[in-house]
Amino acid sequence: MPDPLTSKSQVKAVEPEQAVDEVRQAFEKLREEIRKVIVGQDEVVEQLLITMFCGGHALVVGVPGLAKTLLISTIARTLSLGFSRIQFTPDLMPSDITGTEVIEEDKTTGARELRFVKGPIFSNVILADEINRTPPKTQAALLEAMQERQVTAGGVRHVLPVPFFVLATQNPIEQEGTYPLPEAQLDRFMFNVLISYPNEEEELEIIRRTTGAHEAEVTSALTGQDVLRVQELIRQTPAADHVIRYALRIVRATRIKEHTAETPKPQIVQDYLGWGAGPRASQYLILGAKAHAVLNGRFHVTPEDVRAVTPPVLRHRIITNFNAEADNVTTDDVVDRLLEEIKVDGSARDLDAVMR
Repeated sequence: MPDPLTSKSQVKAVEPEQAVDEVRQAFEKLREEIRKVIVGQDEVVEQLLITMFCGGHALVVGVPGLAKTLLISTIARTLSLGFSRIQFTPDLMPSDITGTEVIEEDKTTGARELRFVKGPIFSNVILADEINRTPPKTQAALLEAMQERQVTAGGVRHVLPVPFFVLATQNPIEQEGTYPLPEAQLDRFMFNVLISYPNEEEELEIIRRTTGAHEAEVTSALTGQDVLRVQELIRQTPAADHVIRYALRIVRATRIKEHTAETPKPQIVQDYLGWGAGPRASQYLILGAKAHAVLNGRFHVTPEDVRAVTPPVLRHRIITNFNAEADNVTTDDVVDRLLEEIKVDGSARDLDAVMR
């Protein structure tokens, strides 16, 4: 399957109102089914569905007990797609994910040949549970699958099914026995979704649901073809050049080594960033903004749509330095400041304000 960032539309163009209605109906169907099991977390659910509607992958980060695994498995149950859960552990091997070659003997002729036995990665929705608990060698087994939608074994290319999503979970507070994901792996994830504690009323509802006898039943709301059509309809959503340039200015402002008089950097970038985001961030900003626009009833992208998806796109693509750690400045703090200081029109007066 082609890279979702570069693939061309295969769906016949439709009227804007029809496209918006189709995507919104698909979104509402999924959200209604998910709410049968998951209490609250509307923003998290929206970001995960945007990721899938864009053909991307998501990393869900949160402390234990916040239903990260339940949320992802519930989303999988709302889709008529194959689902695999891979529990990442220190002893997990790459072949446990991608598959392995075995020697098969023909009992009639006695001839032997190698046969590839597909691993759990050959499914539509992959739950990579606690992805940072396995060593880099095993983490790297996902790189080719996430980027090129294929697995190469013994020199043979095995194409993965479509659609294909990797939804991974990670615990941010546990350090012992974990292996931080390398930047190349993180960059494959479209969104880094933060899941927080529920509020008091939501937690009360969670207790009621999980301590009673009733168990919610989730039904499939969309098929694989429905998901592929939604992905193509979102790609047909137009984004004006000034919106694309706005997204580009946000991303380029994170690159401390590209500081020039024409592209000045906010002070927080100069003080606290060691490395900025690459071109994939700009691509995902626009793609995510298109999905956000359609889900909000518009067939055109605005700067507000770009702002809405900037935190989950950038928070795992920019690297803070030692000064940030000493001053307790996070990547979200940097992103928030960028959104305050980078203006939509990019006027000279605005750039002067950024310099100050």
